[in-house]
Amino acid sequence: MRVMSAGDGYKYLLRTVAAGDGQRSLTTSLTRYYSAIGTPPGRWMGSGLPGVGSGRILEGAEVTEAQLQSLIGLGRDPIDGAPLGRAYPEYQRQADASPHGSAPGTVTRRRAVVGYDFTFSIPKSASILWSMADAAMQSRIVQAHHAAVSEVVAFMEREVAATRTGATAHDGAVAQVDVTGLIATAFDHFDSRAGDPHLHTHVVISNKVQTVLDGKWRSLDGRPMHAAVVALSELHESLFADALTRSLGVRWELRERGRDRHVALSISAVPEALVAEFSSRSRHIDIATDALIDAYLDRHGHRPGPVTIMKLRAQATLSTRPAKEVRSLAELTAAWRERAERVLGEDATTWASTAATPARAPVLRAEEVPGEAIDEIGSGVMMAVSEKRATWRHWNLAAEAARQLAQQRFASASDREAVIGLVVDAAERASLRITPPELAPSPASFLRGDGTSVFRPKHATVFTSTDLLDAESRLLKRVADTTGPRVAPAEYSIV
Repeated sequence: MRVMSAGDGYKYLLRTVAAGDGQRSLTTSLTRYYSAIGTPPGRWMGSGLPGVGSGRILEGAEVTEAQLQSLIGLGRDPIDGAPLGRAYPEYQRQADASPHGSAPGTVTRRRAVVGYDFTFSIPKSASILWSMADAAMQSRIVQAHHAAVSEVVAFMEREVAATRTGATAHDGAVAQVDVTGLIATAFDHFDSRAGDPHLHTHVVISNKVQTVLDGKWRSLDGRPMHAAVVALSELHESLFADALTRSLGVRWELRERGRDRHVALSISAVPEALVAEFSSRSRHIDIATDALIDAYLDRHGHRPGPVTIMKLRAQATLSTRPAKEVRSLAELTAAWRERAERVLGEDATTWASTAATPARAPVLRAEEVPGEAIDEIGSGVMMAVSEKRATWRHWNLAAEAARQLAQQRFASASDREAVIGLVVDAAERASLRITPPELAPSPASFLRGDGTSVFRPKHATVFTSTDLLDAESRLLKRVADTTGPRVAPAEYSIV
């Protein structure tokens, strides 16, 4: 997820996402995708669309540059230009004297958030299959991806999207309340910056949302947007795998990607040699990440933890990011198939046709998963999260639950979401809640549909485990123990 800021934020969207990552004039119309150079026009999505343009923007309609500039650049209605709530605030420039930030005296400027750019990528093996397949199979792979993206956006509208109203001044309170839906634009891209097959979609979500409570336009609450990123990514990948299995009958497996990365969900029929051939970008990032880890080890005397490694990998991704060459899908496909045939030793399209299995792989429905299995998986999710964190919240458990269920194929998106929800509930029951309970009940008018108070953010409860608290107690006890052997100060020196 990339947070988009006011000012030049919309220009980034038009020049890179909407115009195929090329340095193209903003006045150039978006091109069609197969024989033309560039990527397809963007499309509108989200159940918040009826609130703008007097309902004239339909789901799936093509996005124009003028509409993007109005909505993302100015925070206005993309059709008639009417303001959607308050204008984006402008902040004064100020010197940054922080030793951890920019150089002392550097002038920085806070910018208003205008939207969130979520990138949904299908597994590398699926991108490879798509790039080799004939037109009919390519279409079914894209349909499975689009269906998964739509399901995740709908999930975000139900479980993540919210806004805030109220004020803390003068004994007031801030409530987190529901919105009518999201207003989003989606743009498909074909390749990575290294020129390898990489089918992915940028979903740019406007920060402007309409409040269910009073119909006013406000800003999205950014906290849950950040907290849910990993869980949303895992959900999309699993939903895509489900959809592709239902459509083509492909089978999946988990493959190792090294000690510092999670295992990857891969199509069994796609050999690892082919994945390696088309993973140039990942190799560059891996090399840069390893160098950053070594530098960290030299500075601190120990390897970084998982969270730090994730940040170092993000740093490596940016530092190794090359300029992207814009080409037509026809040109890209021809080059990809030529490279693949050197690895496969046969015609790439013929090989791709064998990946689909005539007999469909078995799929599960939510009611077929026994309660005992739910509790067992929930306990495993809690244990896995507790090995990485001292405390956790709902979205940490949801991400791990989606990860542990990744090898199971479900009959529908609702079945998968239901089972993940049950597993997360079980994981929360296995955890120890440390957020104190509310001291007084809220009036019915301030309760959400699930009975929780709007004065507490959704999914904000903090958990830990008795094992972690016991370990902390043992450490504190050791700190207070002074009975061990000691070295006199005169017998050592610090170099």
